[in-house]
Amino acid sequence: MAISSTTTPAPRRIRSLAVLLFVAAGLLLPVFSGCAFADSPPAASFDYAALKGMARALAQQPYADHDGEVPEAVGNMTWDQYQAIRFNKDHALWRDRDSKFQATLFHLGLYFKRPVAIYELNGGKVKMVGYDAGLFDYGKSGIDPDKLPKDMGFAGFRMQFSPDWERDVVAFLGASYFRAVGKEMQYGLSARGLAVDTALPRPEEFPTFTAFWLQRPEPGSHTATVYALLDSPSITGAYRFDITPGDTLSMRVDTALYPRTAVERLGIAPLTSMFMVGENDRRTGYDWRPEIHDSDGLAMHTGTGEWIWRPLNNPRNLRFNAYMDENPKGFGLLQRDQDFDHYQDDGVYYDKRPGLWVVPRGGWGKGTVQLVEIPALDETFDNIVAFWNPEKPVEPGQELLFSYDLLWGTALPGPEELAHVADTFTGLGGEVGKRRTHYSKRFVVDFSGGPLTGLAKGEKVTAAIETSAGEIELTSVLPLHSANGYRVRFDLVPPDESERPINLRLVLKSGGRALSETWTYQWSPPPADQRQLHNPGHLQ
Repeated sequence: MAISSTTTPAPRRIRSLAVLLFVAAGLLLPVFSGCAFADSPPAASFDYAALKGMARALAQQPYADHDGEVPEAVGNMTWDQYQAIRFNKDHALWRDRDSKFQATLFHLGLYFKRPVAIYELNGGKVKMVGYDAGLFDYGKSGIDPDKLPKDMGFAGFRMQFSPDWERDVVAFLGASYFRAVGKEMQYGLSARGLAVDTALPRPEEFPTFTAFWLQRPEPGSHTATVYALLDSPSITGAYRFDITPGDTLSMRVDTALYPRTAVERLGIAPLTSMFMVGENDRRTGYDWRPEIHDSDGLAMHTGTGEWIWRPLNNPRNLRFNAYMDENPKGFGLLQRDQDFDHYQDDGVYYDKRPGLWVVPRGGWGKGTVQLVEIPALDETFDNIVAFWNPEKPVEPGQELLFSYDLLWGTALPGPEELAHVADTFTGLGGEVGKRRTHYSKRFVVDFSGGPLTGLAKGEKVTAAIETSAGEIELTSVLPLHSANGYRVRFDLVPPDESERPINLRLVLKSGGRALSETWTYQWSPPPADQRQLHNPGHLQ
């Protein structure tokens, strides 16, 4: 297939912009050698301060969108075509060195049509990793590599960690998205570099990592360092990632942001996940599998020390919630339920999906943890977003600095001194064996661990329940011996026929002492014509 004449200059324009930025930061961009890992001429120095200078300089320039600037054959790939292209691991970065890491590259195509520049760093010196068709096996993709431009660029990269060179530990691919794994070696939810104007009544802006600098790891080092340049119409950014694999993979993230324009809703440390069906929400429960989700709850550790668990939902309409805080200690989207029997999925293994916990470094000041839940009818659609939104307005000319840790895995921080929420179930309210006279929603919340395992004999446990609307009835708090915990049951009677969301809070207590984290929930009553009582005929 012939290559459109408009596609070849695109990478050159990107490189021209890179030259401009390096000059603005007082650096010299090395000449591209035309061979992926061949020696290049003497290269300029590079560090995080230089990258911040590049991002600051870029913010002074008009935004240039290079999305879609790829050859027609690449841009029109199908899923099967793209999956047929494989990186030749004989050319993996650092393969022939005494390194615990290797880096391999993603080809452009399918959804990934914005060329990304990749550089290697060694001793502060920069060397471009140039596109070469010989780096890839095109298999049955139908793509003729000889017709692709010699400086096309890449879509992203991924890393493997010794001794497992077959499975990834981290991948950066698409816009500013990246994913990582813990000991289960199972991908799940994603993180992003930045979120801009999420869930506003206009299209969301998706910033993009346009260039990466991969630091050659020291021999035997368990940490790999990656630098990234972020760009979008509203803002630019410089990022540093220090990535340390393990049972829980940790990332130290430093970012410097430079707004081009005012930003109404800035999302720091954004997390993206999927929740379709769970034990608490079966609105779309038409699949044979009992549960389908990458994450089952939003966890928060507030600046005052309160632990909060908010089960996720797949709502009928978009939901947006903001949880006010000051200097948060942590937040994340977790997959607490890791029981295979609850999913029965032997293909994508939802029971092994990692959670992702954000630990802010330094004081982040006032703001909100924001949660967006979007209706979804299919598990291939990521419908959950969570991030930190600073209270202070974002204006052009500012420098915004944030540092935080990202922890990926299944054994993540939690309220060790308190009982945690193990399960949340919902259903139709009422008393078994009695005819229902009104509609109500049943909530069942199971708590486990913490002080519940060592309560004194006869110590009374109560449930402190709050609701923003409606009435609570039929409350019970009973030991749940199978879980070494307690089960709280109650019904919520909506106040009227409206579908306005109702907010709930629940804490286990004993003598005024909190025994558990705070369970919080948002429930939208169904339309009035769907509030069926399901009374059997034999009950009078």
